[in-house]
Amino acid sequence: MTTEPATEPTTEPADPAQERLRRWRLVLGGEAADGTGCALAGRDAGMDGALTALYGKGDKPQTGKDRSAGLGASAPSVARWLGDIRTYFPSSVVQVMQRDAIERLGLSTLLLEPEMLEAVEADVHLVGTLLSLNKAMPETTKETARAVVRKVVDDLEKRLATRTRATLTGALDRSARVNRPRHHDIDWNRTIAANLKHYLPEHRTVVPERLIGYGRASRSVKKEVVLCVDQSGSMAASVVYASVFGAVLASMRSISTRLVVFDTAVVDLTDQLDDPVDVLFGTQLGGGTDINRALAYCQSRITRPADTVVVLISDLYEGGIRDEMLKRVAAMKASGVQFVTLLALSDEGAPAYDREHAAALAALGAPAFACTPDLFPEVMAAAIEKRPLPVPGPGA
Repeated sequence: MTTEPATEPTTEPADPAQERLRRWRLVLGGEAADGTGCALAGRDAGMDGALTALYGKGDKPQTGKDRSAGLGASAPSVARWLGDIRTYFPSSVVQVMQRDAIERLGLSTLLLEPEMLEAVEADVHLVGTLLSLNKAMPETTKETARAVVRKVVDDLEKRLATRTRATLTGALDRSARVNRPRHHDIDWNRTIAANLKHYLPEHRTVVPERLIGYGRASRSVKKEVVLCVDQSGSMAASVVYASVFGAVLASMRSISTRLVVFDTAVVDLTDQLDDPVDVLFGTQLGGGTDINRALAYCQSRITRPADTVVVLISDLYEGGIRDEMLKRVAAMKASGVQFVTLLALSDEGAPAYDREHAAALAALGAPAFACTPDLFPEVMAAAIEKRPLPVPGPGA
């Protein structure tokens, strides 16, 4: 599944002007209209053929009889094309071309064949596509599909887990710190650092006006995190990342984690958090959205509001009762719950979202913003410590 692109070098023309024509020819796609008059051969011709099969020779997607070149509907031709693009292009480009092929040429049904799944380059977007096809997937394909999803999830967990645990462990320690500790609970290093301005030179000592330590009772109380995730089709990447983070949080003894996914129905997947792949195959991408119903369920499971963080991950296109949704958020915040609204949890930037609902939540003190997986640990740490969230700026 991770075949590296071939390293055979492309022959570089000695003439810089000819090299420019060659590059423009690859960009423009050939035929007389491109104006280059440059012919391609060898590896360049193969690369051009792979691009033409996907994007055609025009400026817009072409289908059926209008397409002068294409992948056709046969699995063998698609399998050959998948092999070609992995030969000619790096992995990041291959993933983009696979997504475009699925969207432009309607190749989703071919992903139901095990041979196709074994040929593709796995990434978060492919996982989202497979999850959307889950119900239509024959049993002969499901094992291969789970292997593809497992690879992506394992890679994400390796990338995200260590930093998440380290960041949140520090936040949990700081949130448990108390300023009136018993003598044997005093953190002398932090106490001295905090009181250096009270140093008395004549006595060569520091007067500790403020003691810092860790309260045993505070440390023994678990923080509760509720991830409430919209599983509508547009949120596929967010569902993948949320399942991985949910598994990481559930592995921390000092955090009690609940994962709830919803469309117009609500499903609690907390019991499956030990395996994010099971979580993902327990979701059902697509359908409507009832945020109010999902928040009602989450609210009913909160037992210690002051120690609870609720993270709503949704584009906020509410199909339920808007006013009730806002009242629930206000009630949770008033009870002491730290409420976080993420428009997306992915690397794709700010999605389309309901701006009116986002503004209403911001007015309640729950600003809604898109969050990358790399920023998520910092957001959670801030929520646990009850300090302002690191909301990205407009250009982030």
